[in-house]
Formats: sequence, structure tokens, C-alpha cells
Amino acid sequence: MDRPVPTGPAAPDLTILESRVYRGGNIWSYDPSIHLVVDLGVLEAYPTDTLPGFTDRLVELLPRLENHTCSKGVKGGFIERMRTGTWLGHVAEHVALQLQQEAGHDQRRGKTRGVKGRPGVYNVIYGYSDEGVGLAAGQLAVRLVNHLVQEDPELDFAAELELFLTRAERTAFGPSTSAILEEAVSRDIPYIRLNSGSLVQLGQGVHQQRIRATMTSKTGALAVDIAGDKDMTTRLLASAGLPVPKQETVRSADGAAAAARRIGFPVVVKPLDGNHGRGVCLNLTDEQEVRDAFVVAEGESRRGYVIVESLVVGRDYRCLIVGGRMQAIAERVPAHVLGDGVHTVRELVETTNADPRRGVGHEKVLTKIKVDAAAEALVLEQGFGMDDVPPADTMVKLALTGNMSTGGISIDRTFDAHPDNVEIAEEAARVIGLDVAGIDFICPDIASPVRETGGAICEVNAAPGFRMHTHPTVGEPQYIAKPVVDLLFPPGAPSRVPIVAVTGTNGKTTTSRMIAHIMKGLGRQVGMTSTDGIVIDERLVVKADASGPRSARMVLQNPRVDFAVMEVARGGILREGLGYDRNDVAVVTNVAPDHLGMRGINTLEQLADVKAVVVEAVPRDGFAVLNADDALVRRMRRRCSGSVVWFSLAEPGSTVRDFVEDHCRRGGRAVVLDRTERGDMIVIRHGRRSMQLAWTHLLPSTFGGTALFNVANAMAAAGAAFASGAGLHEIRQGLRTFTTSYYLSPGRMNQINVHNVDVIVDYCHNAPGMRVLGEFLERYAAMKAGQHDLGKISRIGVVSTAGDRREEDMHELGAVAAEHFDVVVVREDERLRGRERGFTAEHVAAGVRSRMGEEGVRCRQVEVVLDETAAVRHVMARANPGDIVVLSVDQHAAVMAELESMTKQAQPGTHTQDSVGDPDLDPGALVEEAREAGDSAARDVDSPAPTA
Repeated sequence: MDRPVPTGPAAPDLTILESRVYRGGNIWSYDPSIHLVVDLGVLEAYPTDTLPGFTDRLVELLPRLENHTCSKGVKGGFIERMRTGTWLGHVAEHVALQLQQEAGHDQRRGKTRGVKGRPGVYNVIYGYSDEGVGLAAGQLAVRLVNHLVQEDPELDFAAELELFLTRAERTAFGPSTSAILEEAVSRDIPYIRLNSGSLVQLGQGVHQQRIRATMTSKTGALAVDIAGDKDMTTRLLASAGLPVPKQETVRSADGAAAAARRIGFPVVVKPLDGNHGRGVCLNLTDEQEVRDAFVVAEGESRRGYVIVESLVVGRDYRCLIVGGRMQAIAERVPAHVLGDGVHTVRELVETTNADPRRGVGHEKVLTKIKVDAAAEALVLEQGFGMDDVPPADTMVKLALTGNMSTGGISIDRTFDAHPDNVEIAEEAARVIGLDVAGIDFICPDIASPVRETGGAICEVNAAPGFRMHTHPTVGEPQYIAKPVVDLLFPPGAPSRVPIVAVTGTNGKTTTSRMIAHIMKGLGRQVGMTSTDGIVIDERLVVKADASGPRSARMVLQNPRVDFAVMEVARGGILREGLGYDRNDVAVVTNVAPDHLGMRGINTLEQLADVKAVVVEAVPRDGFAVLNADDALVRRMRRRCSGSVVWFSLAEPGSTVRDFVEDHCRRGGRAVVLDRTERGDMIVIRHGRRSMQLAWTHLLPSTFGGTALFNVANAMAAAGAAFASGAGLHEIRQGLRTFTTSYYLSPGRMNQINVHNVDVIVDYCHNAPGMRVLGEFLERYAAMKAGQHDLGKISRIGVVSTAGDRREEDMHELGAVAAEHFDVVVVREDERLRGRERGFTAEHVAAGVRSRMGEEGVRCRQVEVVLDETAAVRHVMARANPGDIVVLSVDQHAAVMAELESMTKQAQPGTHTQDSVGDPDLDPGALVEEAREAGDSAARDVDSPAPTA
């Protein structure tokens, strides 16, 4: 059907509604990406084929867009898409990619998808190398699209592009760092940028090495200090019998003149601790020149010392030594221009600087020639002014030193050097003690022995630049990053620590702790992230909700960690993606309704897609440990590049169990539950092998086998540990010694006895979690009643959920709680998450009331005590010996401290001075006690409390 052709938009209003930076795998891509949510506004009605001249103007500004293949798969495919008609969100994606390519970032991945239910709103996703540059590219792309639709007089695209490129140069890695990182990536060595400069961590955890430009973790600080002291360097080299010039260190112009007389003219004056050739004055032939040069050199010296040394005549060579071996040699030619008999010196400099390879500082392979007073004076010494026209082929120098940073060029001489000269350079690096060293030779020809032809070592440089070797102006590039990475990671040396990622709606924290506990038993130094914080080798180092990507990176940066267990939450994946590129094992416990209606996730299927990101991050030699009992989790097997390990509570003969058994018959792995007269046995299956692991009732975390959700968690942990190489005995021992004590599992099924009241503290905060907790409570209460003659046991529950949940989820939580507790007390979290105080509690309480009176529903009373500590005191005051109290907590540390303090107080009912009486008999006393605790919102609701 033909589309009507609009007359044109009144005003372009393409805007960015939201921007996110994914620093790892995410729901859109396996790689780091920028995500823009854009609104086309009126431009939704104007695809590119309805905008006359739009495509041509865009290609004129960014001609390399013709290289974009887009979905056509051929060069020019994107241009064809624009001519036949595509929406402007798609155009912004390609422009953002091309802008990054203009800055030297080779990015080609991108996609644009409409937001469901929001016409004209699109998700624009594209790759990035530097997140600051990537975000700036997206912003400039949107401005440019609007400008091309209707000219914006305030937008000068050429100027904006120049500002964008300048910013990219400032934040980009330099050539030396980039060369090392490219080599590391080619070997599958991960890296983490540690600052905005060139400090980078290669590898993970205990295997990490660091570099700053070309200085490495193995570079000795003392060697760097020696190399920075040119006088000390010369003394050490001379004592080793290596050729060096005569020199003296001075602190005054008079001292410099006197030293020059003793050494003999011509001389060189340079700062003792300078670099990049700054402050170096050559070929000084009288005392006045020396005095003038002293002022220049002193200005570049950090400590005020200046060196006067004999002038060594010859060509300038830089020998790069890595690990004691010569790797590359470059001849450095000072900044100069060649006359053509037509243009002035100034014009020749401008033409030379127009070379796209030249930039500012070290950002590009060559540096622009700087015309300053010193350069003009040098040109004048050669008989020319800046506005004179030198004869054809006449070389006019604009700097005396051959440093690349002053605009010089390099010629590769790696294979021209005489073996004696190579040996001298290698010996110099060993004498100073540098693992990576730049040896500056001045000699007539590097191909002839300097001991015979004359010449000397002028400097030994720590952290030498690589660009003269990797990007020589003349000659073949040398791949010198390889020996540097070999030095840090010898062939066969590991660079990664095993990563186990655990996600799911419920149970992921406990499963993570179980895995960490098992691996700790194997002697591993485990780093773990969870909703409670970051734990390094069983020590809590950061107390916060640490289930996001930043916490994962903190673990991988810790030099003690040799095994990582990451609890991965939905929010972190949606906000920033994963904090790493891949995980060796992914565990998915379940997918249940929670967090729906947030960040565009409205259905269980969408939530499952988010959780599946950790499965997609499994490599071919990795494993995904999946819950076969959950249909949404079962579907994730299709997204796994590695092998699948199933775990299942299903009984033999069921459809799910048959599915798992079929998987094992084909050589797969699984963890299943075999039910016998003696109890339930966890069994690990691998192909035809069947290995009994442990009786569930002997695992402390399962409360005698009654907590089936912890049985499932233990099976998931066993599958992950088995996939990680743990032996059967180590897994068994780990599960047998893992308890739900507050020390090992804070806030997760912690049990404490307070004056014969059985108190269970758990984090349960959603309806699916409450349902399995209630099922456990039924079995546990039955077991307890069978063990003790306590008569009727009352169950009292304190429940709550986060304020950012949907109202129907709050209501459902209360409805489920009503099925399992005689009394439900509703509280609220400290953080209300955008709700008014009392809103969340009222909706949960309404869910409880909706079920009260139904057949099979236990609850006969619901109360609201908003403050958490007050709610704890509230229920403990009304509980009788033998009762079961379940506390769904937010601040578990404060709750456990309160319970511990209660154990030291007098028994309820002894009527000490501080006794509050029995709220079962006096409901008014309960309200008064809650008010005294600071919560005036406490109130008794509905029917009076039943007598327990």
C-alpha cells in the first residue's frame, strides 16, 4: 500500500528520552552497548524518502556512511534503505556509529526497535569503545538528524564534529596502551580501565596485571627512579663499560658554563629528570649559549638540576628492550619540512600538519609540528625566515631532537642493527633494571659497531612510547605488544578466574552462598556479590545491595580472588548489563512474578528474557545450571552455547523427570531427587553414571528436608560446583556444613529460639516466595507437632514487600500469607520507593482480608505495624511458648539484634517492671506498646486475636 506523502514537518522534535550504558552483556547485545530511548515526535510520520534531499545532505556530511551495509548485507545497503524509506531513529543509530568511526573507534553493531505500545518511540542500541564518546555520538547524531530535517542556525556541524573528535582524543587510549590492549584482547585476556587515563588492569582477580601506558606491574619503582635521574643512569652505564657521553650535573648557569669548559664544546644541556625531549638544547658552542640553555632546561626540570654533557654527533636511534631482549629499533628524524621552491616554510608546516595521521600530543601516530619561538630561531639559524620559500628538496628543521612528541618522524631500523649494538642496548636495560626500556643511541649508523665508529647511549627511558615502532613513518611496523603481554602472561598462564553467575526470582542469594561455601572448602579464595554486599574470602567488605555489575567488577579487581560467585539481579542487567564479558557457569533458579511493571518488563516472558542474559553469557566450554521444573527456565536451554545441567525436584515417571532422564541418556548432566522409604536422596547424574550425594534431611539448610526450596537451592549449588570441577566429596561436605545460621546466611531462613518461641527470619518479599515459605511452614509445623506435645501451635507472620511493586502483587502477597498464618502483621520497608507511608501496608493487608473467612484459610486477624522493629516487638510480645513466628525482614541485622536482646530479657508473662503484658488478652496494650516504640500508625484491624 502506498504511503501518503506529507508536505513536511512543522518542526523536527526527535528527542532522547532516556540513555543507558551497558558495560557487559545485556538484553540487546552480547557486547557493551549504548541504549537510547528516542521519541520521533512528529517525525514518526516522515520516513527518509518523504524528506527531499535529506539522504544526499547526510552523505555529503558523512560520506563514509556509504560503507554501512545495514540489513542489506552489502556496501551501500544503508544508503539504499534511506532512499527507499526508513525511520529517523534508525538513521540516528547509523550516524552515532559513523561518528565514532570518525574518531577512530571501529564500531559497526547496532539495532533500532520500536517500543511496544508507544508509537513513535524507539530503542536505539549501538556499540561503543569509550562510553563518554559513545554517549556524545548519540547526542550529536540526534541533533544532526533534526538539523537536516529543518536547519538549526545554532548548529555548526563542522565545529561540533571538531569538538567531538577533540573530546574523543582526550579520553581515548594512546597508541602504546591501545597496542597492548589489542594484543591482550586477541588472546582473550579481559581488561578493566581503572581511571580516565592509561591505568588498566589486564586479567581478573588473582591473575591480574596492571599497565600504565608501557609501564607494567613488573616494572621496578627503583629502576624507574634511576632512569629518571639521567646523571645516575650515566654513572651506572659507565661503570658497566657501556659507551656514554661525558657529563656533569649543575644547578646554576655559572656552573653550567664551567662544566661546559671542562667537558669541551660543543655540548648538550638538558634537564636531569625531563622527558619527551622537552628542555633539551643541542650543539651549544659557547658559554653564553650554555647559560641561555640552562634557563630553558631548568624550566623543564622537576628538581631544578640540569645536565651538561658532551655532544655526540650522529643519527638518533631508539632501541626498545622488552624482558631483556631487543624488540624494535627506530631512527628518529626531527620535525622538519622539505622545500618545494613554491611554498613558504609556514605554508609547508601547515601542509605537513594537515596529514590526518598527525594529532595533538600522543593521540595519533604522529604529532603536529609546533611553531614556537625556538622553532623560528632554529629556522633562522638555517638561513630562512618562516615566510621564506626554501629551494626544492631542502630540509628545514623545526626541532633539534627527534622525539615524536615534538613532531618528528620515525624510520624502522629493527633488522639493520649490528649485533654489538643490540647487545649494548640489552645490557643497558639490564643494568638499570627495567623490564620495558627505551634506549636512546646517538651514532653515525646503527648498522656499524658504536665502539668503533663512535657514539653513545644518551638516555634510558622508562615507559617508552610504542608508536614510533607500531606506526613508523617509513618501514614495516613492529608488533612489540606481543612480548609485553608475554612478559605479563607467559604462554599457558591463566588470566581469568572462574565466574559463576546466579540469577532467578527467589533463592539466588542462598544458592550463591552455598556455591561459595563449597568452593571455600576446596581452598579457593572466593569473591561473592549478593544483595547483602560484597564478600571476599568470607569477609563482608562492602555492605550494600551488591547484585549489580559495578559490584561484579569490584570482585574481579580484587587481587585475592581466584573464584567468583556473582548474584545477578534483574535491575542490574536492565540498568548496566553484566559487569563482565562472560561467565563460566550460569545458574537460573526460577522465574516468578516479581518486579513486573518496572523498566518496561510487564510479563513473565519478558522477565525470563532478562534472566536469560547470564545464560547467553556462557561460552562453548561453559555450563548453564537450569531448573527443569520451571517451564520458562527450560526454554533458556536454546540460548546456551555451552552444556546444560538440569536440576529437578520432579518425581520419577513425571513428564519433567522423563525429560531430564532423556537428557542424561544422551550424555548430559543433571541433579535429581530420588525419593525412598529412608528419605529423599540428592543424586548427580552424568550420562549413565548415577552418584548419590546426600540425604536431604541431613542437610542443615533444609530443616530436616521440610524446606524444599532450600533442597532445590542445594541441588542448583551442587550442579554449579560439579560443573566447576568440584569433586563429589567436596560438594557433599560443603552442603553438610552449610547452615542457615546468621553467620553463613544472614537474612535467609535464620532460626532463633526466643523464650521457647520458634522464630524464623527470612527475606521473603513476594507472593511466589511466600507460597513456598508457607508450604515449608506446613511441613515444619507438622514435624514439630509430631516431635513435641505442645497442643495447638499458632503461626504468626510479619510480611511486607517493596513499595515499587504493582498493587496487584502487594494484594497477592497478602492473600497467600493469609493461607498459612493465624495472625498476619503487615509492616513497611524503611525505603518507601516512591510510595506514601502506609500505602504498601494497606494493600498487603487488603489482600489478607480478601481471603479471611474462606475455607482452608488460617488467618483470623490482620494488623498493621509500619515500623519494622516495632513489628518485631509486637509479634514477640503476643507469641506463646511453642508458637512459630516468621519475620520477613528488610534490615535483617537490626531485627537479629533485637531478637538477641530479647533472649536476655525475662520470659514473657513474668511481669517485670518492663513487661508489656499479654496482647492476646489486651489488644489495646499491643497498640500502646507499638506507639511507645515510635510508630503511631500501629493499629489493630478486624477481629480480636484468637487465643493461642
